[in-house]
Amino acid sequence: MTAAFEAFFAPLRPGPLGQRLCLWHAPPAGTAPTGLVVHVHGFAEEMNKSRRMAAWQARELAAAGHAVLQFDLLGCGDSAGDFGDASWSDWVDDVVAAAALARTRHAQAWPDAQPPGLWLWGHRMGCLLANAAAPRIEGGCDFLFWQPTPNGKTVLQQFLRLETAAALMGKATPGDQKPARERLAAGETVDVAGYRIQPALAQGLEAARLQVPARPARLEWIDVSPQEPPTASPVAQQNLAAWQAGGCQVRHQMVQGPAFWQTTEIEDAPALIAATVAGMKGEARA
Repeated sequence: MTAAFEAFFAPLRPGPLGQRLCLWHAPPAGTAPTGLVVHVHGFAEEMNKSRRMAAWQARELAAAGHAVLQFDLLGCGDSAGDFGDASWSDWVDDVVAAAALARTRHAQAWPDAQPPGLWLWGHRMGCLLANAAAPRIEGGCDFLFWQPTPNGKTVLQQFLRLETAAALMGKATPGDQKPARERLAAGETVDVAGYRIQPALAQGLEAARLQVPARPARLEWIDVSPQEPPTASPVAQQNLAAWQAGGCQVRHQMVQGPAFWQTTEIEDAPALIAATVAGMKGEARA
C-alpha cells in the first residue's frame, strides 16, 4: 500500500504574506500514524538542492507509519512573499504554526486515535529554527537533525562568502559599495547570490545557537560524510555530549554520502534515508 499525499496552501499567519505551501505525507489509508513529523528546510539555495532528498525521505517516513508535513518558510519556494520579507522571528513563528497545523490535521484525519509524538526534522539551518521554536510548542517535541549547523554565525559567514566568490568571477556589485556584512550592520538590506536579506534575518541567524532544551527530549542526529568510514566532527561531539548531559536521549549516526545540499548537480544519499527510517524506529543501523 502506498502512502497518501496532498499539496495545499495553508494560511499560517494573517495577511497577504500568510500563505505557505504545504506537502502532507500520511501512512496508507486506514493506518493511524505512529509519529508526527514537521520538516524544517535549509537556508537559501541549500533548500533547493535538498528538495529531492527531503521529498524522498518524507515518502519513506510515511510508508514506515509517520505523518509528515513539509512546508516552505516565508519568502521561500512557493510560499507567499520574497526572501527579503523574512526575519528570523518570522521563520520561528512559521515553525510553531506548522507544528500546530500538523497536529490539527492529525486530529481531523484520525479523530479516534491518540495524538502521536511530534518530531521537528531540521536540515542544516533548519535545525537551529527547530531548536528555537521548540520551547513554544505545546506538549513538547523530539528532534531529528540532518547535518545540523550548531551556530547560525557559520551559516551566515558561508553564505556571505558567495559575494566574495562573485567578485573573483567579475560578477560583483560596483567596487565602491561596502561588503554585505557592513551594509547589514548598518541596517541595509543586501542582495547576495540572488537572495535579498534584511538585517532582522541576518542578525537573528547570526545569534542562533543549538541550545539544550529545558524539557528533555529525544534527539536523532545524523551526519553525512564523503569519507569512508565517516567520522564525527569535534563540534558535533561537543553538542551531543551537552544534550546528553542535559537529560536528552541522544543517538548519533554517521553515514557515507555526498553533501547533496551544496553539490553542483542534484545528488542522492540513500544511506541517509535508510538511517533516518531506522533511527525513527529506534533501531540500530545495519
